Amino acid sequence: MGTDLLKELLDKPVGPQIPARKTSPERDFTRQVEVAGDVAAVTVRGLKGDVNEDLAVAHLQERGLDPDGWKVTGFRSSEWTMPNGETGLSTRFTFVRVGSDAGPPDIDHLFDRISRDTTVVSRPTGDYGFLVLLGDMQFGKIDGDGVEGALRRTIGCLDRASDRLLQYSDHVPIGHVHLGWLGDHIEGFASQGGANVWRTPLTLNEQIRLTRRVMLYAMELFAPLASRVSMAAVPGNHGEAVRLAGKGVTRYDDSHDTESLIAVADAARLNPQAFGHVDFYVPETDELTVVLDVAGTVVAHAHGHQWRPGKHFGWWRGQAFNRKSPMHQADLLVAGHLHHEQTDTDGPRTFIQPPAMESESTWWRHANGTTGAPGLIIAITRGGETNIKELVRVE
Repeated sequence: MGTDLLKELLDKPVGPQIPARKTSPERDFTRQVEVAGDVAAVTVRGLKGDVNEDLAVAHLQERGLDPDGWKVTGFRSSEWTMPNGETGLSTRFTFVRVGSDAGPPDIDHLFDRISRDTTVVSRPTGDYGFLVLLGDMQFGKIDGDGVEGALRRTIGCLDRASDRLLQYSDHVPIGHVHLGWLGDHIEGFASQGGANVWRTPLTLNEQIRLTRRVMLYAMELFAPLASRVSMAAVPGNHGEAVRLAGKGVTRYDDSHDTESLIAVADAARLNPQAFGHVDFYVPETDELTVVLDVAGTVVAHAHGHQWRPGKHFGWWRGQAFNRKSPMHQADLLVAGHLHHEQTDTDGPRTFIQPPAMESESTWWRHANGTTGAPGLIIAITRGGETNIKELVRVE
């Protein structure tokens, strides 16, 4: 984990270099050899029938590489019709060094991941729900152990949460797993008016890509573990898409935090056999919250920047006063934003706030002396009651 995982989840499909057009396009056959550590890629373009693995190996040898020291692990191919009517073929062969554990990134496209057969014969059923609540990764900032630390911690906590699900399932019939993505998944550049640019080494697209692929990982991880799986995302202040002069100038639901989950939902539809039982939720147009039923418990999701610290129940009461708002039916409010673990109750209603996934806010440490205590929260719920709650951490 660490640098290699970060590079893998930030990897993007890059188009091949386009050679200068020659006089006879139908004879413009090219080859390209790329070597990065224990991975090599050879792109060969020529007449159909002439392009094969042996030709790619020959090109490796021309570059001074021993062909016996490499093995093919995959290829991608495309055809086109040349002006003379003949069929051209472009194939990219991927090699790894013999004896190496290296390989090409397995997160090249959402489709590559989503098309894998991850179905199981049967998925667990039951009338209990299992909640996985997380947020405030703020991918992109350098504070604490930086992007790599936040990524390692998020993946590790998701893995441990799935282990705890299996352990709880030995005692409680869990049929619904729900993941709440509670905002500020990226550091972004809008929330602080650009003041955090120097301390944010990832580009905005890289931050969004990392978030999207972590959500994709979570979907693949939990999809086989329950007959129903759902994921909800709400907008955080750091994920706001557009701000001018410190003010939001677009709709309240216009957020990179939620758009990342929408992309995963689009991809999941490509494989209904494996992911048809997974539901996705984001706020309605110009809204900031998601309210849904999990095993008979009405769960409201918010980021937490909508109320002052400690005033969550006051905000909830105000929302519930509006009969048109689904908040008046909520049994459980889950929220991020304040970076520390908190649970609170008021009569039959419960509030849960997971800590941040980032290790610290350096500004906060300078001002107050404390670092973070990162992790996520899992909980068991049914029929409006959420009595089992547990903090999940990794070293």
